[in-house]
Amino acid sequence: MKNIAVAGRVKVSADGQGVVSHAGMGMLRELADRTGLSTQVTAALADTYRGPWVYAPGEVFADLAAAVADGTSCIDGVAQLCGDREHVLGAKASTTTMWRLVDERIDAAHLPGVRAARAAARAAAWEAGASPAGEGWLHIDIDATLVIDHSDNKTGAAPTWKKTFGLHPLLAFLDRPEIAGGEALAGLLRNGNAGSNTASDHVIVLGQALAALPPAWRPDPDHPDDPDKPRVVVRCDTAGATHRFADACRIAGVGFSFGYPVDARVQDAVDSLTLADAWYPAIDTDGGIRDGAWVAEATTLVNLASWPAGTRLILRRERPHPGAQLRFTDADGMRITAFITDTPPGIIAGQVAGLELRHRQHARVEDRIRELKATGLRNLPCHSFWANAAWLEVILAGADLVTWTRLIGFGSHPALARAEIATFRYRVLHVAARVTRSARQLRLRLDVTWRWASAIAAAWQTIRSAFR
Repeated sequence: MKNIAVAGRVKVSADGQGVVSHAGMGMLRELADRTGLSTQVTAALADTYRGPWVYAPGEVFADLAAAVADGTSCIDGVAQLCGDREHVLGAKASTTTMWRLVDERIDAAHLPGVRAARAAARAAAWEAGASPAGEGWLHIDIDATLVIDHSDNKTGAAPTWKKTFGLHPLLAFLDRPEIAGGEALAGLLRNGNAGSNTASDHVIVLGQALAALPPAWRPDPDHPDDPDKPRVVVRCDTAGATHRFADACRIAGVGFSFGYPVDARVQDAVDSLTLADAWYPAIDTDGGIRDGAWVAEATTLVNLASWPAGTRLILRRERPHPGAQLRFTDADGMRITAFITDTPPGIIAGQVAGLELRHRQHARVEDRIRELKATGLRNLPCHSFWANAAWLEVILAGADLVTWTRLIGFGSHPALARAEIATFRYRVLHVAARVTRSARQLRLRLDVTWRWASAIAAAWQTIRSAFR
């Protein structure tokens, strides 16, 4: 038997100097300043102060957003995370000041100003290189999620449709496939018992999402066919398939792609299509045939007169995955799904199969919500409803900073640009560094042994160059 070698013990002491952890958070904080987010928020909240401030409200808001992106989930944690890095990020406000910003200053009257500040920062970030590539469609995905409340003293918390207790925000994301992520456009905080298919809430979130886009990227309702304007389509599951929301999309000049319930009429259409052998193979993202899946158009088989003119009904049938249980709406051992869209024929490559692929990609919104819950949304820390609504704006701003950092700084490093938030934090935001001073200049020296140190330094310089 071989003896097990015992490694020598490392001596530990608390006398390190000039060392900083989580140094990558400084890149997010600097980006908040360069996009004008902190300046715009300061302008929106200036009237909430009776006299001069010690810490500008936009600076405090940017600190909150950067810390939430770095993984903290409460305001007390934000103050600790920022306060421990004052020699890199500068002096920071106290926990009380941060609480006051969220709990008092960003109220219902000032939330629109904060949203406008985020929109202005988005325009600056897109101008610096974070804009969508190509001349294709912009896909806005809308979906709701439940935020569990483990107490009973938060305003708006109520029993949810899943027999839990909490709040039920409705969120809108811009799909950004170039980084395998999404850009958080808007969020509407709602009571826990808010309906999943409340049309008025969907209309409000759509309006906020379109206002969050830079002006040059917003559709023109008066000239929807203008080739100089981007084409926007809104994707939702069956919760968004309401006549009022479809009409609102038409009025706003955007297309729609909504999940559609598989009712008796759709089941009859499935039987008719099967008898006529009118199913065609579905396709994958790379354009190849998707094994075990077929699509067909059933517009003429179901009466869609109550929907906006040009609405089409597309059906999909697929062999269930191993272990999946069939539903009563399935037929002949096939999983049946349906959706409606107002995109005319000949617009999307692949015709009906292309439309089905585009709608199927709406499922990526689940990943966006999952990452947002890992970036502060899992916990709404305040008692007041409007304070939690302000915290939601902080979360969305933090998600924006991460997205813009990926798009501008890590475009040539796909492994970092496409990493999920937990991996991105570990590799980029949590990098260690030394702080040195020479020739009256402060320098941040990233750990040379860190595998991604060169990529982080290059990304930091790329971001600075993009805003010069």
